[in-house]
Amino acid sequence: MRALFIGGTGNISSACAQLAVERGIDLTLITRGKRTFSQPSAVRTVNMDIDNHAAVAQALGDATFDTVVDWIAYTPAHVERDLNLFRGRTGQYVFISSTSVYQRPVTHYLMTESAPLANPYWQYSRDKIACEERLLKAYREEGFPVTIVRPSHTYGETRIPLAVNSSPRPYTVVDRMRRGKKVIVPGDGSSLWVLTHNTDFAKGLVGLLGLPQTIGHAFHITSDEVMCWDQFYRITAEAAGAEPRLIHMTSDFITECIPEKLGTLIGDKASSVVFDNTKLKRFVPGFCATVPFAEGIRRSIAWFDADPARKQIDEEADALFDRLIDAYEHGTREARKRFQP
Repeated sequence: MRALFIGGTGNISSACAQLAVERGIDLTLITRGKRTFSQPSAVRTVNMDIDNHAAVAQALGDATFDTVVDWIAYTPAHVERDLNLFRGRTGQYVFISSTSVYQRPVTHYLMTESAPLANPYWQYSRDKIACEERLLKAYREEGFPVTIVRPSHTYGETRIPLAVNSSPRPYTVVDRMRRGKKVIVPGDGSSLWVLTHNTDFAKGLVGLLGLPQTIGHAFHITSDEVMCWDQFYRITAEAAGAEPRLIHMTSDFITECIPEKLGTLIGDKASSVVFDNTKLKRFVPGFCATVPFAEGIRRSIAWFDADPARKQIDEEADALFDRLIDAYEHGTREARKRFQP
């Protein structure tokens, strides 16, 4: 099988590239070269910007692929670019969407691929929905061979996937735990969530590649291990050798103070959600996520601990979390005075 990944050096895509090569797939990456990972020697890499249509078309020449996976398409303009580039050039085009496209606020905890697509809280999700709709229109009207894949909250060695953390410097929350500082948990910590290791996601994604029966379908790929946020935080603290000091705050309070968290919390992680992977398992028999969070987070923390240079702290986010905790505790003290004079 000949495959082309647009991107391929990110948290999820690098694990998929590794597994694709292990399974004998002839893989080419188009990447801007801004991030690197330990690429298998069999991978061919083309360093260029996918938005440079003329350069990409020249580099590809008359090459065709059994499957093309775009890891970095976020807007309808990106999708339109890909339609122009890959019409007649691929037997399958895989669009990487997101489970955050599913209905928010949630009206039923169990999510299947047929759940309504609507998220008024997060522009990222609305853009992904618009991309899906454009691609399905192309499928219906011209037979464009799209398969939609929706990852949920996926992590690997370089990620500490807790609900309130610094995305660019994720060791920040582990550092807080190890220093005995409080860490913020949205809600009362009891809402249900799913975290998926990137190597498990790769089994599902690579299993779908090249399957003609997937055309026109959407699939989410997640672990079947469901836990509440308190459990995820406590397991992380245990892996870090720390005693967690959890402080629970409503997502409304957090987003009133830090509006940029609206999408990622109320538009995503604040809801209790369980993903039904039955459809994926019908198309990829034998799919099973085998990395429990306790093992995955141990790998992540070990990766950070292996090199002090990796243990970077987001000082701005750290200070912001301190201010948020101080404001919350001040408000709690003032409220207590009113009700318990």
